[in-house]
Amino acid sequence: MTQPAHPSGADGEWQQGSDGQWRKLPPGGGYNTAGQPADRPAVPVSAGEEQGWGVAMHLGGVFLSWLVPLVLWLVFRQRSRMLDDHGKEALNFQITLFIAYLVGAATTIILIGFLILFLAWVLSVVFSILAAVAAYNRRPYRYPLTIRFIK
Repeated sequence: MTQPAHPSGADGEWQQGSDGQWRKLPPGGGYNTAGQPADRPAVPVSAGEEQGWGVAMHLGGVFLSWLVPLVLWLVFRQRSRMLDDHGKEALNFQITLFIAYLVGAATTIILIGFLILFLAWVLSVVFSILAAVAAYNRRPYRYPLTIRFIK
């Protein structure tokens, strides 16, 4: 048995039903596009989770530079105002440190670069610990000597 010919030729706006009849599809390719539900609001983070993720944002930067604060900030920024603030602060600090590391690496030829690299590392550890303690206590923290790239 041969299939009946497509009524209009070749466009994809027609679909053959189980009874063999061709029917024109509604706009949207047969999918109902009207009244789609909006994205669900973000689930808030509990106080204990805020503490843990806040500490991770600050201490993660010591080991993986700006990557940990960036990922955690992107995940939690809409779920908690505290994590949004701490994430932006940690990310700004890690970007500033990254610039300091680049300057230090570029100036190692004249030996001052080694001092810059060492000081940047010490400041990273000390300020990150102070920020992690503030996050654990659910208090705001502002890193000193930081360029605010993300506001």
